[in-house]
Amino acid sequence: MDALDIKLNECFPGKVVRKDLVHDIKKAANVPSFVLEFLLAKYCATDNADEIVEGKKAVLEVVEKNYVRPNEANKAQSLVQQKGRHKFIDRIHVKYSEKEKRHWAEMENFGSNRLAISEKFYKENEKLLEGGVWAEVVVAYNPIEEDNYAFYIEDFKPIQLARFDFNKFLEGRRQFSTDEWIDVVLRSVGINPEIIDNLPKEYKGRVPEGKRLKLHFLARLIPLVQANYNFIELGPRGTGKSHFYTEFSPYCTLISGGKASTATLLYNNARKKVGLVGFWDTIGFDEVGNLDIKDTDTVQIMKDYMAKGRFSRGREVIANASFAFVGNIDQSIDQVVKSDKHSLFLTLPKAFDFAIQDRFFFYLPGWEIPKMDPRWFASNYGLITDYFAEAFHHMFKNNSSYSNILSEKMKLGPNVEGRDDLAIQKTTMGLLKLIHPDANPTDQEFDEILEYAIEGRRRVKEQMNKMKDDDEYSRVDLSYFNSAGIEKVIYCPESKLVLQNASSDNQKEPEVQPIDLPVAIPIKELPVQENQVFIEKKAIEKNLKIRYGDVGYSYEEVFKDYLIGAKSVTIQDPYIRQKHQISNFLKFAELLVKIGDCRKLHLVTSADDLEQEKENKYAFEQIGDSLYEHEIDFTFEFSNTVHDREITTSTGWRIVMGRGLDYFQSLAGNFYQIGTNDQSLRSCLETGFDFIKNK
Repeated sequence: MDALDIKLNECFPGKVVRKDLVHDIKKAANVPSFVLEFLLAKYCATDNADEIVEGKKAVLEVVEKNYVRPNEANKAQSLVQQKGRHKFIDRIHVKYSEKEKRHWAEMENFGSNRLAISEKFYKENEKLLEGGVWAEVVVAYNPIEEDNYAFYIEDFKPIQLARFDFNKFLEGRRQFSTDEWIDVVLRSVGINPEIIDNLPKEYKGRVPEGKRLKLHFLARLIPLVQANYNFIELGPRGTGKSHFYTEFSPYCTLISGGKASTATLLYNNARKKVGLVGFWDTIGFDEVGNLDIKDTDTVQIMKDYMAKGRFSRGREVIANASFAFVGNIDQSIDQVVKSDKHSLFLTLPKAFDFAIQDRFFFYLPGWEIPKMDPRWFASNYGLITDYFAEAFHHMFKNNSSYSNILSEKMKLGPNVEGRDDLAIQKTTMGLLKLIHPDANPTDQEFDEILEYAIEGRRRVKEQMNKMKDDDEYSRVDLSYFNSAGIEKVIYCPESKLVLQNASSDNQKEPEVQPIDLPVAIPIKELPVQENQVFIEKKAIEKNLKIRYGDVGYSYEEVFKDYLIGAKSVTIQDPYIRQKHQISNFLKFAELLVKIGDCRKLHLVTSADDLEQEKENKYAFEQIGDSLYEHEIDFTFEFSNTVHDREITTSTGWRIVMGRGLDYFQSLAGNFYQIGTNDQSLRSCLETGFDFIKNK
């Protein structure tokens, strides 16, 4: 044991565990860490090597016999019926049925919600009625056919702490310096702080060293201690983004698989039941880029909840759950920052518009966190997970002492607006809870935390300002006044140099320099300097006449010069109905992507009947999804009165089209001829175009 191990054992006797044992057993048993640590404390509370080996075997045997997995519910129920009783490790909660006037227990992985339970169990353990607890549960079989239940709870022993004394927790914390306590927190959640203090050669220059990297790991924990907190982290794969929301706390759940519905997440109108926000402290959203939100109401209600912690859906619902969105961003951060076409939100789903983004309190730069390997896993002592999770849960529900210190010490600059203020306050409060749970930092320590909180909010605001045409989010120079009364503007490291260069270069976009970053994958068709070949040279008012059989009139040749610089384009053409006409429209959209200026594309067309309208709507939605990946917002509408065919652009050009986009001769079913794929080699029908510039 090192000095910190000895101090931990002295200050928190019976509340610590060797974290290397957790990692060893987890390789063989995919069970939440807080469950394993409960068993380790029971069977491996020793420093004797032989006893530890035997204890690990005992833990694995218990997991094998008693831990029931979700896909084994039927097998588990059959086992109880055959044996008469069996002990399980599972999450159990109790609900009162008003209709039946009695309580029923439900075990998640056992697969039953009608388990009879004695009153003494939920009277002695109120958490059973408040979302449930992990426990060792003896389930017995009820052979009486007249009863309306097959199983009942014979015995119950909670894995989570039955009682938690926050004052004793604070007493233990006061025995450690700030740096020591940060290392204790990291060890307790399974991170090895020693490797951060002595960063291996291969990481130097690629990830931050020392305190900053430690703060990154701590920031992942803010949603666990701060109610109604909206957190986002995007970064490379393999950095452990979702680990904190699956392993560390029994008060946290992770939504994976990309599905989120109003009923599941927020409120089920049919059942009159609050969703996940009513039962968990923290809800993590894994792979947020793949999040599929089909119900438009879900996004609107999420906006209300993320802003106020409440929403209305038939009735007003108030909840405290925090949201943590984690996902991947594989592109080169350097190129994304320097591009004026892409933001660091480029992998978010289409539904996450500016309103959602503005509700993010903190954007953690996941690209600054290294990929995890065994060297990064803690091997020393740390606080037992369920004990530490109880401390976090206590702080999650209590803010008063931390609010006082914010009102005393925090003075923000003039560019900090309403949502900025709330975001910075909540992030600062969350980090205070993690590092200074007794709310007693020095002025220097407070300023350090405040600067980090401001940076995370500025990162959010910079991305919105970058992608929005007006100046709604332009006040990005967020600042604070330190204890000496001096105003200090906070920057994001990845954009600071770019902003300085832009300022000294009359706001010109900086050239992209070669970089060497981990997992740096260039963005396809990234509109950087080389794409500036698209300059307006031939955009003049004219009439273009194309005769029957002419070739050399591709969309690029005809339209390109009139689309350069256009932020929005509207196409009105009633004859984008048949498959080949929709294919032509897609080729036109590809030209807009290639030019790289357009941000909004709107189509007005028509259909022969309702069936065709339904089919084409599906096709246009698919095109819209694809265009979204290239930062183009595509909308469409069907009109029964539209007749003229024309293109209008935000730069003032109006292109009147005789035959619309469908001016190529039919291939007559022969798709193996020159001109099938290259429009410039395709024979045309007779048509004309008028290019008119609005004065």
